[in-house]
Amino acid sequence: MTRKHDEGVNNGEDTLRRGWTTGACATACAKAAYAALVTGSFPDPVVITLPRGEQPAFALARQSKGEGWAMAAIVKDAGDDPDVTHGALIVVTVRFGSAGSGVTFQAGPGVGTVTRPGLPIPPGEPAINPVPRQMIRDVVAEVATAFGASGDVTVEISVPHGERLAARTWNPRLGIVGGLSILGTTGIVVPFSCSAWIHSIQRGVDVARAGGLTHIAGATGSTSEKVAQALHALPEMALIDMGDFAGGLLKYLRKHPVPRLTLAGGFAKMTKLSQGFLDLHSGRSQVDFVWLADRVADLGAPDLTQGVRAANTANHVLTMAKERALPLAQRVAALARSVALNTLDGAPVDVEVVVVDRQGMLIGRAGFEGDAVG
Repeated sequence: MTRKHDEGVNNGEDTLRRGWTTGACATACAKAAYAALVTGSFPDPVVITLPRGEQPAFALARQSKGEGWAMAAIVKDAGDDPDVTHGALIVVTVRFGSAGSGVTFQAGPGVGTVTRPGLPIPPGEPAINPVPRQMIRDVVAEVATAFGASGDVTVEISVPHGERLAARTWNPRLGIVGGLSILGTTGIVVPFSCSAWIHSIQRGVDVARAGGLTHIAGATGSTSEKVAQALHALPEMALIDMGDFAGGLLKYLRKHPVPRLTLAGGFAKMTKLSQGFLDLHSGRSQVDFVWLADRVADLGAPDLTQGVRAANTANHVLTMAKERALPLAQRVAALARSVALNTLDGAPVDVEVVVVDRQGMLIGRAGFEGDAVG
């Protein structure tokens, strides 16, 4: 049962307020600043359209402009999520670019730069993730079309004190130096509540069972959920928004079984499950690169183990494995399936594990008992 974007997440006692990602805030700032650069006036509040169609309005905290530039800033509201950037000032300065340059991005003070491979943005680029980049391109195009402008601009994003805030994130370990990342895939921050999320998982299983379904899918995110749904033509009722709580789903199925369960997730999440972790959140479990190096050696590439141990991210390891045509994702899927079956402890639930990459391609699969795959 997919969690919908309402105004909050109900945990049975109160409602947790949702907030906005740094990417959504930066997009609103960029729209306001570019509009001011072109027209001389800042829209305030400024309305943007998020990837799933929501249209929030943002009040500007600061605004200024000069010859060839305009700046707008918004205070990030993360809702009730314990986000390190809650209350941070997101500042965007837009400058005219050269003809034909399109939208280019710069990291201002407090925004990091990528220095290692394995992330969605290549080394040397500002740590502004792909979805926020596209959202900003979209609002620049919107303003350009509305006012007959070229759309050739440089967008600089800054976060005062961002370098200090970044020390409380995984950015330093990932090789993002100088500050924070500008993140977000939906534009919305969903408040993190373990009990609320597990309660939602349990209710999803209950609904599926009550509907007579014999096959459900638990996915770590929307990309893997789409793959699992398409693989088996599953109805919406069969889709369980598992998130990081693989253990919450599996333990509930011990006493409330459904005959078939597809577990779907990205390579990093499924690697953690295959290592034996049942909570896949980055704050409570980590990919073990020594463990991955041993799996690479098992697959006949001991010469890669040193590189795997020194890898920056799980995706970096996956890239190395793909270059050598090693079925590492397949191996991870098989081991994750074993962990899932052990956790079910004999409950009448057959399990399939599906591993997908960032593009939504199926790269590893351990099928149900008797299936030809896995």
